[in-house]
Amino acid sequence: MTASPRLLSVATAVPPFAIRQSDVRHRIGAIFRERAGEAERFLPVFGNAGIETRYSSVPLDWYEQDHSWSDRNPLYLSSAIALLREAAGRALAIAGLQAADIDGIVCVSTSGIATPSLDALLMQQMDFRCDVFRLPVFGLGCAGGVLGLARAARLAQAAPDERILFLVVEPCALTFCRNDYSKSNIVATALFGDGAAAAVVSCRGTGPRITSAGEHTWPHTLDVMGWGVGDEGLQVIFSRDIPALVRERFRPALDNYLVRHGLAIADIDDWLCHPGGAKVVEALEDVLEQPRGTLRHARSVLRDFGNMSAATVMFVLARALERGGIGRRALLSALGPGFTVAFLMLENAEGEAGGG
Repeated sequence: MTASPRLLSVATAVPPFAIRQSDVRHRIGAIFRERAGEAERFLPVFGNAGIETRYSSVPLDWYEQDHSWSDRNPLYLSSAIALLREAAGRALAIAGLQAADIDGIVCVSTSGIATPSLDALLMQQMDFRCDVFRLPVFGLGCAGGVLGLARAARLAQAAPDERILFLVVEPCALTFCRNDYSKSNIVATALFGDGAAAAVVSCRGTGPRITSAGEHTWPHTLDVMGWGVGDEGLQVIFSRDIPALVRERFRPALDNYLVRHGLAIADIDDWLCHPGGAKVVEALEDVLEQPRGTLRHARSVLRDFGNMSAATVMFVLARALERGGIGRRALLSALGPGFTVAFLMLENAEGEAGGG
């Protein structure tokens, strides 16, 4: 029988600057000062986002100035490495391991460019072995937390004696473009925060089993979300139709995934979804036929940290594990560019604890 990879630990990290949503709303005129009157029309977006606090790699007044791509990317690199080092150190400590015990690193990030990759840069600051294998992954966007963890689990299953460190970091608030007055940029200004997460995955050890993963990419949906590139750097693309697309297309993809694994929606005890935004959370609760507030961990992470792109679902997972653990089956899900939905199943055997 093939051994199942297990989630040995999960840890998160945020940068030092806590930013209240109310402060952003009050300073929106200064941030978009050349067209402050126009920006004022978008203030309801901030009030309806379901967010109270976010964390930023830079202080709030940084966003009031113009920044080129050559200004932003060094900040992305320094912030990403600091966050990864903190999250990785915590995940290793929880698992009772040292950096030298890790055999492979999967590192996901889509909010900046790093060559050498982030995992190679991190190796200069932590005592990983020189023969550790590395898999940097770019372009998955918000789906990267689920898809990256799924890739790490497959690698662990292929090498049952090895330990894989999964890393995800998104200082995505740094992508804010002050001279972009598109609705997508305004929404991102109201949603994005910075954060990182780490997890240790292996067939050796204890923790919830990662029993299956799946994804579905819909055709003709490349314009739903992603990045454009301008003189200031990466420019976010968000379709206003995302909540409607969730209502129309999420459930059939979910049902197909569950059927392939001999399950139904009633077999899932905990839904650990990337929240995206408040309207997306509501749409997910509707298509899952769950009462309002069922996705409590998704809602509370959105409230306390904002949307940290790929890292967010790992914060949801960490919060679930910290606050009572998960039931027999928990399903992680996230939506990302492609337009893609990703699924990953965690299971506890009867009598096993649900904590990480």
